[in-house]
Amino acid sequence: MFWLPLLLVAWVVTGLSCARLCLTAYRAVQHGAAPEHRHELTLYETAFLAGGPARVADLTLVSMARTRRLLLAHTGWATVVDPVGGDDMERSVLGAIGPAGQSPIAPVRRAAAGTDAMRALADRLVAAGLALPEGTWSGVAGAVRQVRAAAVAVLALAAVALLMPAQEPSGQVPVALWFALPLVLNASCLAVARVEIHPYPRWASPAGQLLLSSLPARGGSDLTAVAVRGTRALTDPELRAAFAHRYAAHRGH
Repeated sequence: MFWLPLLLVAWVVTGLSCARLCLTAYRAVQHGAAPEHRHELTLYETAFLAGGPARVADLTLVSMARTRRLLLAHTGWATVVDPVGGDDMERSVLGAIGPAGQSPIAPVRRAAAGTDAMRALADRLVAAGLALPEGTWSGVAGAVRQVRAAAVAVLALAAVALLMPAQEPSGQVPVALWFALPLVLNASCLAVARVEIHPYPRWASPAGQLLLSSLPARGGSDLTAVAVRGTRALTDPELRAAFAHRYAAHRGH
């Protein structure tokens, strides 16, 4: 019966991980209560819910390039043509590019993602019940990873227990069956989480995901496609090349 402490450890690991997953999933769903009135998403809001601050920065860059106020070179550099921003988000991008009027796209995206305008957008969506508060997604994803790790730990503990001599008298329940119980609980929690909250939300709450699902992933305006699917939806080869090289900040133009 030396395997009993191992079984106890398996149950403790399983119980803690499953309890954390249930709690974080419940909080995520609670934050996604349906708004009282129909919310018509702007392009910025759509981009945030679909891809977070970086997606909003990409959308702003593409929008300004479409109206010839920015030049996005295929080498991954942004050049200001018109220094006057049409809204707070555009002014944030222009500020991120800096007074020199030129910058690689990558640092512009990072800087714009942390501006006051971006935080205000996030706060509005959270208040409307369409976005998750900061840290909620990492909690759900971390809880899922913990349950997976618990399942692996149960398997390892079961293997150790089975290698011990003289596990149980003849006719009693096999050791493997005792360890199968916490393993089944881990698998059940993962299955429920996949059905109820998959894809695991990062930016959009369940209510926000419902609004996003009503938007066409294809068709509509080019900017809508970028907001929903990101820069991979771009049809302009020059713009696609600019974002493909956005990490090559050291290159010239």
